[in-house]
Amino acid sequence: MIVLGIESSCDETAAALVRSDGTVLSDVVSSQVRLHAPYGGVVPEIASRAHLDSIVPVVQQALAPLPGGLAAVDGVAVTHGPGLSGALLVGIQFAKALAFDAGKPLVGVNHLDGHLLAVFLRRGDGPHPPPPPYPFVALLASGGHTALYRVDEPTQTALLGQTRDDAAGEAFDKCAKLLGLGYPGGPLVDKLAATGDPSAVELPMPMAQRSSLEFSFSGLKTAIARRVERDGVPTGQELSDLCASFQHVIVETLVRKSLAACAAEGVEHLVLGGGVAANRGLRARAVEQGAARGVHVHVPPLASCTDNAAMIAYAGAARLSRGERDGFDLQSFTRDKARARGRFRPDGTLNKPA
Repeated sequence: MIVLGIESSCDETAAALVRSDGTVLSDVVSSQVRLHAPYGGVVPEIASRAHLDSIVPVVQQALAPLPGGLAAVDGVAVTHGPGLSGALLVGIQFAKALAFDAGKPLVGVNHLDGHLLAVFLRRGDGPHPPPPPYPFVALLASGGHTALYRVDEPTQTALLGQTRDDAAGEAFDKCAKLLGLGYPGGPLVDKLAATGDPSAVELPMPMAQRSSLEFSFSGLKTAIARRVERDGVPTGQELSDLCASFQHVIVETLVRKSLAACAAEGVEHLVLGGGVAANRGLRARAVEQGAARGVHVHVPPLASCTDNAAMIAYAGAARLSRGERDGFDLQSFTRDKARARGRFRPDGTLNKPA
């Protein structure tokens, strides 16, 4: 089975062809970073208009390697949330039109489910590391989301805990903005942190005394803001030390909670996903601490961490292989519908599989 995936939830217009075994046949991403950089973050109206300009050539480029083009695909998968409403609308309407015109089945994919399954993508000729067995715990950390999931099969996931306020990637971007580093901030902080001392600056460890699997990064952001307000923006080695200390706190929080989730669920495999999974400090620390605790850590290649359509195509293939289909009344949603999707019982406790 070959599936065309379309992704437009935020500031990347993407399309990809993926086989149901995870083999990536094409993966095209049109980034909008240059458009949003002057504003220090994503501007929804600009993002929507850029998607309109890019979606036709991006899909055409993704279909080009397949003899027969759209006629040769077995289905169309599209991100229908969560994300920016206008951006999602562009991708969904285009996917509907393609599927209707070609007589192909259509499935909507939760953007978060795509990230959870991105570790199964097979890019290039290999060799490819063995994928994690089910069940596994997944840390999804990006600019809009920070959450822990238990994944029992491609279409059966359970939310274990999530951020109460800022996402990890959002904290990176806001810290970078406070320090005058530019956008996107995560890679810039990561680069400076590599030459800094992570113990040089004392910063609060979020929710350090709580055993829950929830996250909170707003206090850390406030600590950076107050420090800059008091002392001004540091330069040179002091700037590197502050970035290293800031990154250390986020990484330690993410790794500690992730391994706690593995222990609580009795799972020996941890998957990192989302844009923050591209952070070198997080990747290294997770592997190191996982090995010390008998947990196998699976880290996708960088291209599978950031937003892409290959993960949407793969997640869509999982739905299609089960005979699932969506009608042409498919609608977008802007927030994760975890509770509405049966991941929790009515009393709020986790609805674990039997």
